[in-house]
Amino acid sequence: MNLHEYQARAILESYGVPVPQGRVASTPQEAQTIAAGLGGPVVVKAQVLVGGRGKAGGVRIAPDANAAAEAAERILGMRIKGIQVRRVLVGRAADILKELYLGLVIDRSRRQAAVMASSQGGVEIEEIARTMPEKIVRVGIDPFLGLLGYQARELAFGIGLEPYLLREFVALASGLWRAFSETDASLLEVNPLAITPDHHLLALDAKMVLDDNALFRHPDLASLRDTSEEDPREHEARELGLSYVRLNGSIGCIVNGAGLAMATMDVIKLEKAEPANFLDIGGGAQADRVAAALRIVLSDPGVRVVLINIFGGITRCDEVARGIVAALQQTGVSVPLVVRLVGTNEEEGRRILAEAGLVAVSSMREAARQAVSLLQSQAPSAAAEEKEG
Repeated sequence: MNLHEYQARAILESYGVPVPQGRVASTPQEAQTIAAGLGGPVVVKAQVLVGGRGKAGGVRIAPDANAAAEAAERILGMRIKGIQVRRVLVGRAADILKELYLGLVIDRSRRQAAVMASSQGGVEIEEIARTMPEKIVRVGIDPFLGLLGYQARELAFGIGLEPYLLREFVALASGLWRAFSETDASLLEVNPLAITPDHHLLALDAKMVLDDNALFRHPDLASLRDTSEEDPREHEARELGLSYVRLNGSIGCIVNGAGLAMATMDVIKLEKAEPANFLDIGGGAQADRVAAALRIVLSDPGVRVVLINIFGGITRCDEVARGIVAALQQTGVSVPLVVRLVGTNEEEGRRILAEAGLVAVSSMREAARQAVSLLQSQAPSAAAEEKEG
């Protein structure tokens, strides 16, 4: 779950991380009031869950309250990467002596969190890693011990921090670690982490991603989810307990099991086409879940063929077949449908599908080939688009 900057900054502040004063506004008048209360120059920043705000004109410096209202009026309502700006963060502008980077991620290969620091802040860490890898200092964090003092000092020395900032940096890094671990985050970035002219550290921007699977432990954080910026299909799928991620291809996928879903996407790409989504209906899926999954996939206008791949273990093939038939009756499928059905009650499932005019194949590769063939047999422009993808 992605958090807005103002939400992430509030969490960091609660852990003792220094952030600029500021509040969120949804109208120019609110922005003016906040800026007047802060006094002096302010920064007005679009609050959207995508990057590139500055390049799109979503970040503006305002010297006074009236200018803040004008900046908010320009930013509110604009679209950044397709997302409409509904809120702005109005914060006190900070003088910057130097910009640093500090972030935490999950290192799955080492089964631990990792903290990264760089003396080059203000740009994407991926760009730093590509062009100046020597500028990144990385430390692994033992999940039982947490970030230790000597590790934080190692980071500070590694990025060439002045000795007078050492104590403050260690405290800030420790606060970041506690915020990261205690909220079950998967990503926490402060970029830039500014050194101010009066020789203090200030987290000017914050990006935070929480692990969806741990939100049951944090109902207060779960309530921060901004559904208005989510893909409506992903939102509906989550409400129904389905794992769905929209992609850019043309072959919609409905599969039981995450591993099989990944393999299905791979075999579609092997056949020189692109999947339109990842969708795992889970083990033991009943007919109503299958029908809901098919409805969600078909609601994507980019889907031109649907591939249903079921390996029945816990999931019964006859239940899946009933769900497919129910979905056909409910939605009126207007695109070709390919079904691969193998496993428990397979024969009964095939019989149910046959009565509805559908034929199930037993090979995943054959199902993918059929789906790609059906896609290519459609309008030439569709096949051309898919090959380009």
